[in-house]
Amino acid sequence: MSSGASGTQRLVVGPFNRVEGDLEVRLSVEGGRVARAEVSAPMYRGFETLLVGRDPHDALVIVPRICGICSVSQSVAAARALADLAGTQVPPNGVHAINLMLACENLADHLTHFYLFFMPDFTRAAYAGRPWHDEAVRRFAPMAGVHARAALAARQRWFTILGTLGGKWPHTQSVQPGGSAKAIDASERVRLLARVREFRAFLQDTVFGAGLEEVAALSSVAALEAWHARDPQRGDLRWFLGVGAELGLASLGPGPGRYLSYGAFRDGAGGHALAPGLYDARSGRVEPLDLDTVTEDATHAWLAGDGSDARHPARGLTQPLPDKAGAYTWNKAPRLGGRVVETGALARQMVDGQPLIRELAARHGASVQLRVLARLLELARVLPWIEQWLGSIRPREPFHTPAPMPPRGSAVGLTEAARGALGHWVNVADGRITSYQIVAPTSWNFSPRDAAGTPGALESALVGAPVQPGEAGPVAVQHIVRSFDPCMVCTVH
Repeated sequence: MSSGASGTQRLVVGPFNRVEGDLEVRLSVEGGRVARAEVSAPMYRGFETLLVGRDPHDALVIVPRICGICSVSQSVAAARALADLAGTQVPPNGVHAINLMLACENLADHLTHFYLFFMPDFTRAAYAGRPWHDEAVRRFAPMAGVHARAALAARQRWFTILGTLGGKWPHTQSVQPGGSAKAIDASERVRLLARVREFRAFLQDTVFGAGLEEVAALSSVAALEAWHARDPQRGDLRWFLGVGAELGLASLGPGPGRYLSYGAFRDGAGGHALAPGLYDARSGRVEPLDLDTVTEDATHAWLAGDGSDARHPARGLTQPLPDKAGAYTWNKAPRLGGRVVETGALARQMVDGQPLIRELAARHGASVQLRVLARLLELARVLPWIEQWLGSIRPREPFHTPAPMPPRGSAVGLTEAARGALGHWVNVADGRITSYQIVAPTSWNFSPRDAAGTPGALESALVGAPVQPGEAGPVAVQHIVRSFDPCMVCTVH
Protein backbone atom coordinates (compact mmCIF):
# COMPACT_ATOMS: atom_id res chain seq x y z
CA MET A 1 0.00 0.00 0.00
CA SER A 2 1.20 3.53 -0.80
CA SER A 3 -0.09 6.90 0.44
CA GLY A 4 -0.79 10.02 -1.57
CA ALA A 5 -0.53 13.64 -0.52
CA SER A 6 -4.29 13.85 0.04
CA GLY A 7 -4.26 10.97 2.53
CA THR A 8 -5.62 8.56 -0.05
CA GLN A 9 -3.94 5.17 0.13
CA ARG A 10 -3.35 3.08 -2.98
CA LEU A 11 -3.60 -0.68 -2.68
CA VAL A 12 -3.28 -3.41 -5.31
CA VAL A 13 -4.93 -6.68 -4.29
CA GLY A 14 -3.84 -9.58 -6.43
CA PRO A 15 -3.15 -11.74 -8.14
CA PHE A 16 -6.00 -13.56 -6.38
CA ASN A 17 -5.68 -17.20 -5.47
CA ARG A 18 -8.68 -19.53 -5.69
CA VAL A 19 -9.85 -17.69 -8.83
CA GLU A 20 -10.12 -19.09 -12.35
CA GLY A 21 -7.64 -16.93 -14.29
CA ASP A 22 -5.75 -13.74 -13.50
CA LEU A 23 -7.33 -10.91 -11.50
CA GLU A 24 -6.09 -7.71 -9.85
CA VAL A 25 -8.10 -5.09 -7.99
CA ARG A 26 -6.68 -1.60 -7.56
CA LEU A 27 -8.13 0.30 -4.63
CA SER A 28 -8.10 3.89 -3.41
CA VAL A 29 -8.66 3.87 0.35
CA GLU A 30 -9.79 6.88 2.36
CA GLY A 31 -10.64 6.84 6.05
CA GLY A 32 -10.29 3.08 6.27
CA ARG A 33 -12.77 2.39 3.45
CA VAL A 34 -12.55 1.81 -0.30
CA ALA A 35 -13.30 5.05 -2.14
CA ARG A 36 -12.67 3.80 -5.67
CA ALA A 37 -11.93 0.44 -7.28
CA GLU A 38 -10.58 -0.59 -10.66
CA VAL A 39 -10.88 -4.25 -11.60
CA SER A 40 -8.22 -5.52 -13.98
CA ALA A 41 -8.13 -8.67 -16.08
CA PRO A 42 -4.41 -8.57 -16.99
CA MET A 43 -4.23 -11.58 -19.35
CA TYR A 44 -5.21 -11.45 -23.05
CA ARG A 45 -6.15 -14.67 -24.87
CA GLY A 46 -7.86 -13.80 -28.16
CA PHE A 47 -10.24 -16.68 -28.90
CA GLU A 48 -12.59 -14.34 -30.78
CA THR A 49 -9.83 -13.47 -33.24
CA LEU A 50 -8.72 -17.08 -33.50
CA LEU A 51 -12.18 -18.13 -34.75
CA VAL A 52 -12.30 -15.74 -37.70
CA GLY A 53 -11.92 -17.51 -41.06
CA ARG A 54 -12.84 -20.96 -39.74
CA ASP A 55 -15.69 -23.30 -40.55
CA PRO A 56 -18.60 -22.57 -38.15
CA HIS A 57 -18.43 -26.10 -36.75
CA ASP A 58 -14.88 -25.41 -35.56
CA ALA A 59 -16.38 -23.24 -32.83
CA LEU A 60 -17.75 -26.40 -31.19
CA VAL A 61 -14.19 -27.65 -30.71
CA ILE A 62 -12.46 -24.35 -29.96
CA VAL A 63 -14.72 -22.38 -27.61
CA PRO A 64 -14.97 -25.06 -24.88
CA ARG A 65 -11.19 -24.64 -24.52
CA ILE A 66 -11.76 -21.09 -23.30
CA CYS A 67 -12.28 -22.52 -19.84
CA GLY A 68 -11.92 -25.85 -18.10
CA ILE A 69 -14.39 -25.07 -15.34
CA CYS A 70 -17.38 -24.00 -17.48
CA SER A 71 -16.63 -25.63 -20.82
CA VAL A 72 -20.13 -27.12 -21.21
CA SER A 73 -21.63 -23.65 -20.91
CA GLN A 74 -19.39 -22.41 -23.73
CA SER A 75 -20.32 -25.48 -25.79
CA VAL A 76 -24.03 -24.86 -25.27
CA ALA A 77 -23.80 -21.18 -26.26
CA ALA A 78 -21.82 -22.06 -29.40
CA ALA A 79 -24.21 -24.87 -30.34
CA ARG A 80 -27.23 -22.62 -29.88
CA ALA A 81 -25.65 -19.93 -32.06
CA LEU A 82 -25.13 -22.50 -34.83
CA ALA A 83 -28.64 -23.91 -34.31
CA ASP A 84 -29.99 -20.37 -34.69
CA LEU A 85 -27.93 -20.00 -37.86
CA ALA A 86 -29.25 -23.29 -39.26
CA GLY A 87 -32.83 -22.83 -38.06
CA THR A 88 -32.70 -26.23 -36.34
CA GLN A 89 -35.07 -27.46 -33.64
CA VAL A 90 -33.67 -29.80 -30.97
CA PRO A 91 -35.76 -32.93 -30.23
CA PRO A 92 -37.09 -33.44 -26.66
CA ASN A 93 -34.41 -35.99 -25.73
CA GLY A 94 -31.74 -33.58 -26.92
CA VAL A 95 -33.23 -30.78 -24.81
CA HIS A 96 -33.17 -33.02 -21.73
CA ALA A 97 -29.61 -34.21 -22.40
CA ILE A 98 -28.30 -30.64 -22.82
CA ASN A 99 -30.11 -29.55 -19.65
CA LEU A 100 -28.56 -32.46 -17.77
CA MET A 101 -25.02 -31.65 -18.91
CA LEU A 102 -25.41 -27.94 -18.22
CA ALA A 103 -26.99 -28.55 -14.82
CA CYS A 104 -24.29 -31.05 -13.88
CA GLU A 105 -21.58 -28.49 -14.59
CA ASN A 106 -23.43 -25.55 -13.00
CA LEU A 107 -24.17 -27.39 -9.76
CA ALA A 108 -20.57 -28.59 -9.55
CA ASP A 109 -19.44 -24.97 -9.97
CA HIS A 110 -21.72 -23.87 -7.12
CA LEU A 111 -20.30 -26.60 -4.90
CA THR A 112 -16.73 -25.70 -5.89
CA HIS A 113 -17.33 -22.03 -5.22
CA PHE A 114 -18.76 -22.58 -1.75
CA TYR A 115 -16.27 -25.14 -0.41
CA LEU A 116 -13.07 -24.39 -2.30
CA PHE A 117 -13.20 -20.70 -3.26
CA PHE A 118 -15.40 -18.85 -0.75
CA MET A 119 -15.53 -20.56 2.64
CA PRO A 120 -11.73 -20.95 3.10
CA ASP A 121 -11.56 -17.19 3.71
CA PHE A 122 -13.24 -17.76 7.07
CA THR A 123 -10.23 -19.82 8.16
CA ARG A 124 -7.90 -16.83 7.75
CA ALA A 125 -5.79 -15.54 10.63
CA ALA A 126 -7.82 -12.30 10.57
CA TYR A 127 -10.69 -14.25 12.14
CA ALA A 128 -8.60 -16.24 14.63
CA GLY A 129 -10.22 -14.52 17.61
CA ARG A 130 -13.79 -15.34 16.61
CA PRO A 131 -15.60 -18.06 18.58
CA TRP A 132 -16.44 -19.92 15.36
CA HIS A 133 -12.93 -19.86 13.86
CA ASP A 134 -11.88 -23.31 15.03
CA GLU A 135 -15.05 -24.80 13.55
CA ALA A 136 -14.38 -22.96 10.28
CA VAL A 137 -10.93 -24.53 10.13
CA ARG A 138 -12.36 -27.96 10.93
CA ARG A 139 -14.95 -27.74 8.18
CA PHE A 140 -13.37 -25.60 5.46
CA ALA A 141 -9.55 -25.48 5.72
CA PRO A 142 -8.22 -25.91 2.16
CA MET A 143 -7.45 -29.57 1.39
CA ALA A 144 -7.81 -30.45 5.10
CA GLY A 145 -11.27 -29.43 6.31
CA VAL A 146 -13.54 -32.43 6.73
CA HIS A 147 -16.38 -30.89 4.73
CA ALA A 148 -14.05 -29.46 2.09
CA ARG A 149 -12.61 -32.93 1.53
CA ALA A 150 -16.06 -34.49 1.45
CA ALA A 151 -17.15 -31.89 -1.12
CA LEU A 152 -14.15 -32.68 -3.32
CA ALA A 153 -15.03 -36.38 -3.25
CA ALA A 154 -18.69 -35.67 -3.99
CA ARG A 155 -17.72 -33.37 -6.86
CA GLN A 156 -15.43 -35.98 -8.39
CA ARG A 157 -18.13 -38.65 -8.32
CA TRP A 158 -20.77 -36.20 -9.56
CA PHE A 159 -18.69 -35.37 -12.63
CA THR A 160 -18.66 -39.01 -13.73
CA ILE A 161 -22.20 -38.25 -14.92
CA LEU A 162 -20.70 -36.22 -17.75
CA GLY A 163 -18.71 -39.26 -18.84
CA THR A 164 -22.02 -40.99 -19.58
CA LEU A 165 -23.84 -37.94 -20.92
CA GLY A 166 -21.08 -36.41 -22.99
CA GLY A 167 -18.14 -38.81 -23.19
CA LYS A 168 -15.83 -36.71 -21.01
CA TRP A 169 -15.39 -33.48 -19.06
CA PRO A 170 -14.10 -30.85 -19.57
CA HIS A 171 -14.46 -29.98 -23.27
CA THR A 172 -17.37 -32.36 -23.82
CA GLN A 173 -17.91 -32.75 -27.57
CA SER A 174 -21.39 -34.29 -27.61
CA VAL A 175 -23.12 -30.88 -27.46
CA GLN A 176 -24.17 -30.13 -31.04
CA PRO A 177 -26.48 -27.61 -32.76
CA GLY A 178 -29.13 -30.30 -33.25
CA GLY A 179 -28.98 -31.67 -29.71
CA SER A 180 -26.70 -34.31 -28.20
CA ALA A 181 -24.51 -36.67 -30.21
CA LYS A 182 -24.56 -39.15 -27.31
CA ALA A 183 -27.77 -41.12 -26.84
CA ILE A 184 -28.70 -42.40 -23.38
CA ASP A 185 -30.04 -45.94 -23.12
CA ALA A 186 -32.28 -47.35 -20.41
CA SER A 187 -29.51 -48.94 -18.36
CA GLU A 188 -27.45 -45.73 -18.45
CA ARG A 189 -30.44 -43.78 -17.22
CA VAL A 190 -30.73 -46.06 -14.18
CA ARG A 191 -27.03 -45.61 -13.38
CA LEU A 192 -27.30 -41.84 -13.79
CA LEU A 193 -30.25 -41.67 -11.44
CA ALA A 194 -28.29 -43.62 -8.82
CA ARG A 195 -25.43 -41.12 -9.05
CA VAL A 196 -27.86 -38.18 -8.80
CA ARG A 197 -29.36 -39.67 -5.65
CA GLU A 198 -25.89 -40.08 -4.19
CA PHE A 199 -25.23 -36.38 -4.80
CA ARG A 200 -28.63 -35.55 -3.30
CA ALA A 201 -27.62 -37.41 -0.14
CA PHE A 202 -24.42 -35.36 0.16
CA LEU A 203 -26.31 -32.08 -0.26
CA GLN A 204 -28.96 -33.08 2.26
CA ASP A 205 -26.53 -34.44 4.85
CA THR A 206 -23.65 -31.96 4.61
CA VAL A 207 -24.67 -28.75 2.83
CA PHE A 208 -28.19 -28.31 4.17
CA GLY A 209 -28.82 -30.78 6.99
CA ALA A 210 -32.32 -30.94 5.53
CA GLY A 211 -34.22 -32.24 2.52
CA LEU A 212 -33.76 -30.38 -0.75
CA GLU A 213 -37.50 -29.81 -1.11
CA GLU A 214 -37.61 -28.31 2.40
CA VAL A 215 -34.83 -25.86 1.55
CA ALA A 216 -36.28 -24.97 -1.86
CA ALA A 217 -39.64 -24.24 -0.22
CA LEU A 218 -38.23 -21.53 2.09
CA SER A 219 -40.26 -18.58 0.87
CA SER A 220 -39.78 -15.78 3.40
CA VAL A 221 -37.25 -14.28 5.76
CA ALA A 222 -39.36 -15.46 8.70
CA ALA A 223 -39.30 -19.03 7.36
CA LEU A 224 -35.52 -18.88 6.86
CA GLU A 225 -34.93 -17.52 10.34
CA ALA A 226 -37.14 -20.19 11.94
CA TRP A 227 -35.42 -22.93 9.91
CA HIS A 228 -31.99 -21.63 10.96
CA ALA A 229 -32.96 -21.27 14.62
CA ARG A 230 -34.06 -24.91 14.90
CA ASP A 231 -30.47 -26.14 14.62
CA PRO A 232 -27.91 -23.38 13.78
CA GLN A 233 -24.93 -25.76 13.55
CA ARG A 234 -26.59 -28.39 11.38
CA GLY A 235 -25.51 -28.20 7.75
CA ASP A 236 -23.09 -25.73 6.24
CA LEU A 237 -25.75 -23.32 4.96
CA ARG A 238 -27.09 -22.75 8.49
CA TRP A 239 -23.55 -22.36 9.81
CA PHE A 240 -22.74 -19.81 7.10
CA LEU A 241 -25.91 -17.83 7.82
CA GLY A 242 -24.90 -17.53 11.48
CA VAL A 243 -21.39 -16.34 10.68
CA GLY A 244 -22.69 -14.03 7.97
CA ALA A 245 -25.07 -12.38 10.43
CA GLU A 246 -22.24 -11.74 12.90
CA LEU A 247 -19.97 -10.25 10.22
CA GLY A 248 -22.68 -8.16 8.56
CA LEU A 249 -22.34 -9.87 5.20
CA ALA A 250 -25.96 -9.01 4.37
CA SER A 251 -24.92 -5.36 3.94
CA LEU A 252 -21.49 -5.93 2.34
CA GLY A 253 -20.97 -5.63 -1.41
CA PRO A 254 -24.14 -4.01 -2.82
CA GLY A 255 -24.97 -4.44 -6.49
CA PRO A 256 -26.41 -2.15 -9.18
CA GLY A 257 -30.01 -3.24 -8.49
CA ARG A 258 -30.54 -4.57 -12.01
CA TYR A 259 -30.38 -8.31 -12.61
CA LEU A 260 -29.90 -10.02 -15.98
CA SER A 261 -30.80 -13.60 -16.86
CA TYR A 262 -31.06 -15.16 -20.31
CA GLY A 263 -33.21 -17.94 -18.86
CA ALA A 264 -31.89 -21.31 -17.71
CA PHE A 265 -32.76 -24.87 -18.76
CA ARG A 266 -35.03 -24.86 -21.80
CA ASP A 267 -38.20 -26.91 -21.90
CA GLY A 268 -38.38 -27.50 -25.66
CA ALA A 269 -41.50 -25.35 -26.07
CA GLY A 270 -39.84 -21.95 -25.90
CA GLY A 271 -39.88 -21.72 -22.10
CA HIS A 272 -37.30 -22.07 -19.35
CA ALA A 273 -37.21 -23.64 -15.91
CA LEU A 274 -35.73 -20.33 -14.68
CA ALA A 275 -37.25 -17.38 -16.50
CA PRO A 276 -35.35 -14.87 -18.66
CA GLY A 277 -35.54 -11.13 -18.24
CA LEU A 278 -34.18 -8.03 -16.57
CA TYR A 279 -35.35 -7.44 -12.99
CA ASP A 280 -35.13 -3.83 -11.84
CA ALA A 281 -35.24 -3.54 -8.06
CA ARG A 282 -36.33 0.08 -8.30
CA SER A 283 -39.56 -0.74 -10.11
CA GLY A 284 -39.94 -4.28 -8.77
CA ARG A 285 -40.75 -5.50 -12.28
CA VAL A 286 -39.26 -7.96 -14.73
CA GLU A 287 -38.66 -6.34 -18.09
CA PRO A 288 -38.40 -8.39 -21.30
CA LEU A 289 -34.91 -8.67 -22.72
CA ASP A 290 -34.01 -6.47 -25.67
CA LEU A 291 -30.81 -7.99 -27.03
CA ASP A 292 -30.52 -5.15 -29.53
CA THR A 293 -29.53 -2.87 -26.63
CA VAL A 294 -26.47 -4.93 -25.60
CA THR A 295 -23.27 -2.97 -26.20
CA GLU A 296 -19.59 -3.30 -25.32
CA ASP A 297 -17.71 -0.13 -24.42
CA ALA A 298 -13.91 -0.41 -24.80
CA THR A 299 -13.00 3.03 -23.41
CA HIS A 300 -10.91 1.57 -20.55
CA ALA A 301 -9.92 -1.72 -22.21
CA TRP A 302 -6.62 -2.39 -23.96
CA LEU A 303 -8.67 -2.80 -27.12
CA ALA A 304 -9.61 -0.59 -30.06
CA GLY A 305 -12.69 1.55 -29.49
CA ASP A 306 -14.02 4.20 -27.14
CA GLY A 307 -17.29 5.54 -25.84
CA SER A 308 -18.26 6.97 -29.21
CA ASP A 309 -17.90 3.49 -30.68
CA ALA A 310 -19.70 1.25 -28.16
CA ARG A 311 -20.70 -1.69 -30.34
CA HIS A 312 -23.36 -4.36 -30.33
CA PRO A 313 -21.62 -7.77 -30.23
CA ALA A 314 -23.01 -8.62 -33.68
CA ARG A 315 -20.61 -5.99 -35.05
CA GLY A 316 -18.06 -6.24 -32.27
CA LEU A 317 -14.34 -5.69 -32.62
CA THR A 318 -11.50 -7.38 -30.74
CA GLN A 319 -8.31 -5.55 -31.70
CA PRO A 320 -5.60 -5.38 -29.02
CA LEU A 321 -4.05 -2.01 -28.15
CA PRO A 322 -1.77 -2.80 -25.20
CA ASP A 323 -0.40 0.77 -24.94
CA LYS A 324 -3.80 2.47 -24.97
CA ALA A 325 -3.95 5.52 -22.69
CA GLY A 326 -6.46 5.29 -19.84
CA ALA A 327 -6.97 1.54 -20.16
CA TYR A 328 -6.53 -0.83 -17.23
CA THR A 329 -8.03 -4.19 -18.27
CA TRP A 330 -8.53 -6.57 -21.19
CA ASN A 331 -12.25 -6.69 -20.41
CA LYS A 332 -14.72 -4.53 -22.29
CA ALA A 333 -17.63 -2.89 -20.44
CA PRO A 334 -20.89 -4.61 -21.45
CA ARG A 335 -24.05 -2.60 -20.91
CA LEU A 336 -27.76 -3.36 -21.41
CA GLY A 337 -29.58 -0.29 -22.63
CA GLY A 338 -26.60 1.71 -21.40
CA ARG A 339 -27.04 0.39 -17.85
CA VAL A 340 -24.84 -1.69 -15.55
CA VAL A 341 -26.36 -5.05 -14.60
CA GLU A 342 -25.46 -7.94 -12.32
CA THR A 343 -25.74 -11.53 -13.48
CA GLY A 344 -25.39 -14.94 -11.84
CA ALA A 345 -27.42 -17.20 -9.55
CA LEU A 346 -28.75 -14.20 -7.62
CA ALA A 347 -29.97 -12.62 -10.87
CA ARG A 348 -31.62 -15.88 -11.96
CA GLN A 349 -33.52 -16.16 -8.70
CA MET A 350 -34.52 -12.49 -8.75
CA VAL A 351 -35.80 -12.67 -12.32
CA ASP A 352 -37.57 -15.97 -11.64
CA GLY A 353 -39.33 -14.47 -8.63
CA GLN A 354 -37.98 -16.67 -5.83
CA PRO A 355 -39.81 -15.03 -2.90
CA LEU A 356 -37.17 -15.44 -0.18
CA ILE A 357 -34.40 -13.99 -2.35
CA ARG A 358 -36.60 -11.07 -3.43
CA GLU A 359 -37.60 -10.29 0.17
CA LEU A 360 -33.99 -10.32 1.35
CA ALA A 361 -32.97 -8.11 -1.57
CA ALA A 362 -35.79 -5.69 -0.78
CA ARG A 363 -34.51 -5.42 2.81
CA HIS A 364 -30.77 -5.17 2.21
CA GLY A 365 -30.11 -5.10 -1.54
CA ALA A 366 -27.64 -7.42 -3.19
CA SER A 367 -24.84 -8.53 -0.90
CA VAL A 368 -22.13 -11.09 -0.26
CA GLN A 369 -24.52 -13.18 1.83
CA LEU A 370 -27.36 -13.04 -0.69
CA ARG A 371 -25.18 -14.13 -3.62
CA VAL A 372 -23.95 -17.17 -1.71
CA LEU A 373 -27.45 -18.04 -0.50
CA ALA A 374 -28.82 -17.81 -4.05
CA ARG A 375 -26.24 -20.35 -5.27
CA LEU A 376 -27.08 -22.80 -2.52
CA LEU A 377 -30.82 -22.40 -3.09
CA GLU A 378 -30.18 -23.11 -6.76
CA LEU A 379 -28.53 -26.40 -5.77
CA ALA A 380 -31.69 -27.32 -3.87
CA ARG A 381 -34.02 -26.24 -6.68
CA VAL A 382 -32.21 -27.73 -9.68
CA LEU A 383 -31.31 -31.22 -8.47
CA PRO A 384 -34.96 -32.38 -8.36
CA TRP A 385 -35.35 -31.09 -11.93
CA ILE A 386 -32.41 -33.26 -12.95
CA GLU A 387 -34.31 -36.27 -11.62
CA GLN A 388 -37.35 -35.20 -13.66
CA TRP A 389 -35.33 -34.71 -16.85
CA LEU A 390 -33.82 -38.17 -16.50
CA GLY A 391 -37.30 -39.61 -16.07
CA SER A 392 -38.49 -37.79 -19.21
CA ILE A 393 -35.86 -39.31 -21.53
CA ARG A 394 -37.23 -41.80 -24.08
CA PRO A 395 -34.24 -44.02 -24.95
CA ARG A 396 -35.51 -45.17 -28.37
CA GLU A 397 -36.30 -41.67 -29.62
CA PRO A 398 -33.86 -39.21 -31.30
CA PHE A 399 -31.42 -37.11 -29.32
CA HIS A 400 -30.23 -35.11 -32.31
CA THR A 401 -31.49 -33.43 -35.50
CA PRO A 402 -29.14 -32.71 -38.45
CA ALA A 403 -28.18 -29.04 -38.64
CA PRO A 404 -26.62 -28.16 -42.02
CA MET A 405 -25.02 -24.73 -41.96
CA PRO A 406 -26.08 -22.08 -44.49
CA PRO A 407 -23.23 -20.34 -46.34
CA ARG A 408 -24.05 -17.00 -44.73
CA GLY A 409 -26.02 -15.47 -41.91
CA SER A 410 -25.92 -14.00 -38.41
CA ALA A 411 -27.00 -15.67 -35.19
CA VAL A 412 -26.81 -15.58 -31.41
CA GLY A 413 -26.57 -18.35 -28.83
CA LEU A 414 -27.59 -17.67 -25.24
CA THR A 415 -27.33 -19.72 -22.07
CA GLU A 416 -26.91 -19.37 -18.33
CA ALA A 417 -23.54 -20.53 -17.06
CA ALA A 418 -23.12 -20.99 -13.31
CA ARG A 419 -21.87 -17.40 -13.09
CA GLY A 420 -24.63 -15.92 -15.23
CA ALA A 421 -25.59 -14.71 -18.70
CA LEU A 422 -23.38 -16.02 -21.52
CA GLY A 423 -23.88 -14.96 -25.14
CA HIS A 424 -22.15 -15.88 -28.40
CA TRP A 425 -22.74 -13.72 -31.49
CA VAL A 426 -21.57 -15.14 -34.86
CA ASN A 427 -21.50 -13.87 -38.44
CA VAL A 428 -20.82 -16.21 -41.37
CA ALA A 429 -20.11 -15.48 -45.05
CA ASP A 430 -19.07 -17.91 -47.78
CA GLY A 431 -19.19 -20.74 -45.26
CA ARG A 432 -16.62 -19.11 -42.94
CA ILE A 433 -16.83 -17.21 -39.67
CA THR A 434 -16.31 -13.49 -40.28
CA SER A 435 -16.97 -12.39 -36.71
CA TYR A 436 -17.38 -14.17 -33.39
CA GLN A 437 -18.01 -12.18 -30.22
CA ILE A 438 -18.50 -13.55 -26.70
CA VAL A 439 -19.92 -11.69 -23.71
CA ALA A 440 -19.32 -13.83 -20.62
CA PRO A 441 -20.89 -13.52 -17.15
CA THR A 442 -17.72 -12.14 -15.57
CA SER A 443 -17.49 -9.65 -18.45
CA TRP A 444 -20.73 -8.16 -17.10
CA ASN A 445 -19.89 -8.35 -13.40
CA PHE A 446 -16.21 -7.37 -13.58
CA SER A 447 -16.50 -4.74 -16.28
CA PRO A 448 -14.40 -1.57 -16.14
CA ARG A 449 -15.79 1.93 -16.27
CA ASP A 450 -17.55 2.98 -19.45
CA ALA A 451 -17.10 6.24 -21.35
CA ALA A 452 -19.36 8.05 -18.86
CA GLY A 453 -17.13 6.91 -16.00
CA THR A 454 -19.78 4.56 -14.58
CA PRO A 455 -18.10 1.65 -12.76
CA GLY A 456 -19.05 -1.97 -13.33
CA ALA A 457 -20.97 -4.09 -10.83
CA LEU A 458 -17.97 -5.26 -8.80
CA GLU A 459 -16.19 -1.91 -8.96
CA SER A 460 -19.21 -0.20 -7.41
CA ALA A 461 -19.81 -3.05 -4.93
CA LEU A 462 -16.32 -2.58 -3.49
CA VAL A 463 -16.86 1.09 -2.65
CA GLY A 464 -17.32 1.45 1.10
CA ALA A 465 -15.69 -1.88 1.96
CA PRO A 466 -13.65 -1.64 5.18
CA VAL A 467 -9.87 -1.89 5.05
CA GLN A 468 -8.11 -2.47 8.36
CA PRO A 469 -4.70 -0.89 9.03
CA GLY A 470 -1.91 -3.03 7.60
CA GLU A 471 -4.21 -5.28 5.54
CA ALA A 472 -2.51 -6.16 2.25
CA GLY A 473 -5.42 -8.33 1.14
CA PRO A 474 -8.44 -6.89 2.97
CA VAL A 475 -10.73 -9.69 4.03
CA ALA A 476 -13.88 -7.69 3.22
CA VAL A 477 -12.61 -7.10 -0.30
CA GLN A 478 -11.88 -10.81 -0.63
CA HIS A 479 -15.44 -11.66 0.41
CA ILE A 480 -16.99 -9.22 -2.08
CA VAL A 481 -14.84 -10.32 -5.01
CA ARG A 482 -15.43 -14.00 -4.34
CA SER A 483 -19.16 -13.49 -3.87
CA PHE A 484 -19.33 -12.83 -7.63
CA ASP A 485 -17.35 -16.06 -8.31
CA PRO A 486 -15.11 -14.69 -11.08
CA CYS A 487 -14.04 -16.73 -14.09
CA MET A 488 -11.41 -14.48 -15.62
CA VAL A 489 -10.38 -16.83 -18.43
CA CYS A 490 -13.91 -16.58 -19.85
CA THR A 491 -13.83 -12.81 -19.37
CA VAL A 492 -10.78 -12.37 -21.58
CA HIS A 493 -11.72 -15.32 -23.85
